[in-house]
Amino acid sequence: MKNEMNDVILVPTDFSEICDNAINQAAENAKILKYRLYLLHVINKDTWAYLNKVNLGIGAINDKLEAKAAEVRTKYKLEVETKALEGSIFTTISEVAQDIGAALIYLGTHGKVGMQKLTGSFAIKVITSSSVPVIVVQKRPPRKGFKNIVLPITSDAGPWEKTKWAVFIARQFGATIHLFQTSTSDESVVEAAKLMDEYFRKNKVKHTYMISEKSTGFSGAVINYATSLDADMILIMTNPDASFSKFLLGTYDEEMIFNNSQIPVMCINPRKFSYQILGL
Repeated sequence: MKNEMNDVILVPTDFSEICDNAINQAAENAKILKYRLYLLHVINKDTWAYLNKVNLGIGAINDKLEAKAAEVRTKYKLEVETKALEGSIFTTISEVAQDIGAALIYLGTHGKVGMQKLTGSFAIKVITSSSVPVIVVQKRPPRKGFKNIVLPITSDAGPWEKTKWAVFIARQFGATIHLFQTSTSDESVVEAAKLMDEYFRKNKVKHTYMISEKSTGFSGAVINYATSLDADMILIMTNPDASFSKFLLGTYDEEMIFNNSQIPVMCINPRKFSYQILGL
């Protein structure tokens, strides 16, 4: 991953409280990782509607971005860059991430507040358009790093991507990975879990392996398990469609992303299928 990406975290913002929370969470982890922050505002029809409402020009957006960047530089002692770019949140965020070689995107999701409504289907579109992992945060205050990460296993798609990222995060933060599957999982999921467990052992990554009864629905079981651990993050893989040209999120994915415990969720769009790349 490091040879494909730069040490930078991208955070889109519409200057709402939730986006400020995403910036703070990204900054906490950028400090640990020794990464830079890149704050982005996508100028769209919602931006223009806001500016017309408050009778301000487009310069106000750059002023807001620079003020937030200055605040983060002072508080976290980080290098912070900013950019305001006209476009669509559904494509521009991903395009900027690729242009700057972002390693991660932090996305604050909220309801009918802020100038851009990054929630529900809008947030899902942003997530599934991204070529790099997106960490979705809600209102829960930021923590320093990740110590307990729940990794639900729902299919054998994209194992290289999610396993490699789990190892990367665990090593950087000294985290424990908690593999989670239900007892009703099909054979391919069981085999995937065993191979991932073996790979974590091989790489000396602290981990546990939980097989749980599917009593409350899969997403409910995952959220309950993560809540019981006071987990810092849930790591999920989106599901590719038949053509593997775009990605889909099922109902249980959305339930986990917008979980009531407000646990941050790292969403990864798969690019690899084969376990052979893991060297197993």
